Amino acid sequence: MPNNIQLSKNYIPLLDEVYKKASTTEEFNADTSTVRMGANANEILVAKLSMDALKDYSRNSGYTKGNVDLQWETLKFNYDRGVKFVVDEMDNEETIELSFGKLGSEFERTKVAPEGDAFFYATLAGTEGISKVDAGEIYTTGEAVLDALRTAQNKMDEDEVPAENRHLRITPTLLRLAQSVKTYENKDVLDEFASIKKVPQSRFYTAIDLLDGTSENELTGGYKKATSGKDINFMIIEKSAVVKYDKHKANNIIRPEDNQESDGYMQKYRKYGIVDTYENKVSGIYLSHKA
Repeated sequence: MPNNIQLSKNYIPLLDEVYKKASTTEEFNADTSTVRMGANANEILVAKLSMDALKDYSRNSGYTKGNVDLQWETLKFNYDRGVKFVVDEMDNEETIELSFGKLGSEFERTKVAPEGDAFFYATLAGTEGISKVDAGEIYTTGEAVLDALRTAQNKMDEDEVPAENRHLRITPTLLRLAQSVKTYENKDVLDEFASIKKVPQSRFYTAIDLLDGTSENELTGGYKKATSGKDINFMIIEKSAVVKYDKHKANNIIRPEDNQESDGYMQKYRKYGIVDTYENKVSGIYLSHKA
């Protein structure tokens, strides 16, 4: 699809920006020291530790030997997306350099962040073994939302999920319902989370399709809710339960004088990484979705 760039008029110096939230998942980025590269180019290894429990102590023979098992679990990178933009130098000049000057920041905010969030939540939602609740009817009162959050917290407590690093991601509508309840009634629930962020429903689905950018009806790229996808109400995520790691991010700008293809500014963007859940920590994810 060709560029659609309208030349500016001298009396319009501002850009009509699209309303979009920044990323809601940056808290879950992995510390690079916790992962190492696998034998193959598209793999990483994560340490998985298990050990025996306490055993009887004998006054004659002393301690009973225990075993420690440290294995490296192989995970495959599952996200590889990119795009290239070219803006003619004269188009850029005659649009008061807004065409290319704002391209990078607008692209990150309106395209990269929403898709990254949607992929993160859908991947976790599709993981086998997580705590999952089909909420049935949509929550209509703040009390119902708080009761659902209490139930989720109780479940995670019983599963011995550490409480200090649980993050709540919830739709704006449900969070406002919960906050509308008198403070002394909602404080004990909402204050338990390490962070609370509102996630727009448009990036909060149990399954998405990534559009390839070449097939018919997919030329603009991006993502959409999958046919099997359901709207998510909220997710509680314990940070150590997830792997979110970007191995490679390329965001290169090539000036017209260095562009061998045309007299235009070129921006290349690529993001290659992984979103996954540790096999032993699936109880650290709690999902509530609509029917």
